[in-house]
Amino acid sequence: MAILVTTAIVGIVAAISLKGSRRPPMDPVHLQLPQNIDVAMHNARFAEIRHGITVWELIAGRAEYDKSGDVVYLSNIRMEFAKTRSTGAITVTAAKGEYSSKSNDVKLRGKVHVTTGTHASFDTESMDYLASKSQFHTSESVAFRHQRLALSAQGMELNVKDQKARFYKDINATLAAMLKPT
Repeated sequence: MAILVTTAIVGIVAAISLKGSRRPPMDPVHLQLPQNIDVAMHNARFAEIRHGITVWELIAGRAEYDKSGDVVYLSNIRMEFAKTRSTGAITVTAAKGEYSSKSNDVKLRGKVHVTTGTHASFDTESMDYLASKSQFHTSESVAFRHQRLALSAQGMELNVKDQKARFYKDINATLAAMLKPT
């Protein structure tokens, strides 16, 4: 009788431990990438380096590499240009864009916001960075603000090296009055 009770207890403990330790099978995760995308990454970093010096660094919340390897589709972009002896740093943010690994050009799309070291800011819906010229360019409507000046225009280019902007057409500027201390 003792053998029967012991065998029953061992059987019950074995059955409980087998059922308790078994995990339900997990469904496989299928991450479907678009057909033209080979690799996708989170928090990807890119940089343009000239003569051993970093010109800019770009961080994307998500980066998807085209199968050709030439184009990277980006989202949640933050691009920072290094401060130089003559100019301050430039920071650019955008909702999405494209990076060309061959030319280092960057297309920025959706809520593009640029700030300079002198606290000037530019807002537009699309802007391109042309690495060969170290220049931003847009033909879209752009809003510019710096200290007391607010300006809107159709189209603009911004030279990164000297941080000089040139506005193309339909320019409307407002200069706020300077308040005298009382």
